[in-house]
Amino acid sequence: MIIGLVTAVAASACYGTGSVLQAVGSRKSALREAASSPEAGVTQHGGPSLSSTAKAAVTWEFMVGSVLDFLGFGLGALAARMLPLFLSQTVISANLIVTALLSIKLLGVRLKRPEWASIAVVCAALVLLATAAGHEGSGHTARSTHWWLLIISVVLMAGGTVAVRLMGSRAAILAGLLSGLGFGAIGVGVRILDGIDPFHLPTLLADPALYAILISGGVGMYLHTVALQIGSVNGATAALVVGETILPGIIGVLLLGDASREGFAWVAVLGFILAVAGAVAVAWFGEPDSHGATPPAVDEAKAPVQRV
Repeated sequence: MIIGLVTAVAASACYGTGSVLQAVGSRKSALREAASSPEAGVTQHGGPSLSSTAKAAVTWEFMVGSVLDFLGFGLGALAARMLPLFLSQTVISANLIVTALLSIKLLGVRLKRPEWASIAVVCAALVLLATAAGHEGSGHTARSTHWWLLIISVVLMAGGTVAVRLMGSRAAILAGLLSGLGFGAIGVGVRILDGIDPFHLPTLLADPALYAILISGGVGMYLHTVALQIGSVNGATAALVVGETILPGIIGVLLLGDASREGFAWVAVLGFILAVAGAVAVAWFGEPDSHGATPPAVDEAKAPVQRV
């Protein structure tokens, strides 16, 4: 349990730091495009174009953030196999706190009292969940569950990408939520993946859950980038927290055998609800233009941040 918790906390730190660095890279890219042409990198719906997102992804800040995300993914995968999903995913989702604190320094964000209060609620919820967590389930499920995970992942990621493109500049929270669902699917997929213990490559490659992980991870990363380009880093991350916490936690309890300590079920439920509520509150108060500060990393542009 202790090793799993430490691994999940490390994954959370990697994800949180990576999100802020990616936001710095995304905004720096947006400033450069806006300086060259007011309409550059913008679709007819007001959202970022594919070329704009690609340019954001090749800034050094974004690339370092992506490396941290991959490291966080590996640590999160280990945590998902050592802890109940409702605990591992929630602890990992505490990257919201890391993101909020680092955004003060790197993005010039000034958190308001409601946001600080919401972060405190998430911290309290994590304490409750850690106290209530019992044993993790075996992860053994029917083969049909692996196929359903792949099908749902494809539908959510493909349909969500289309919806985000159509909504344009209004899609920040939706993009964050969908990326969270994608990362949540990774947590479920890692838990049920065949061919890991013991390792057997042919079995691993034949498992539909592996492809659900790859699709959800790739498209989820793209949607997360879009959310950071057009929305508040704290709001986008909070929406991601909701997506990657709720469904995996429920699936872990209903299908995978995750459980709380005897007599602590109500504590686990309370902690889970408070964690989600706190994340929703940060998303609610972290509106895209609520802070209005120019990131210190891009001050040299001498221009206000333009949401694209």
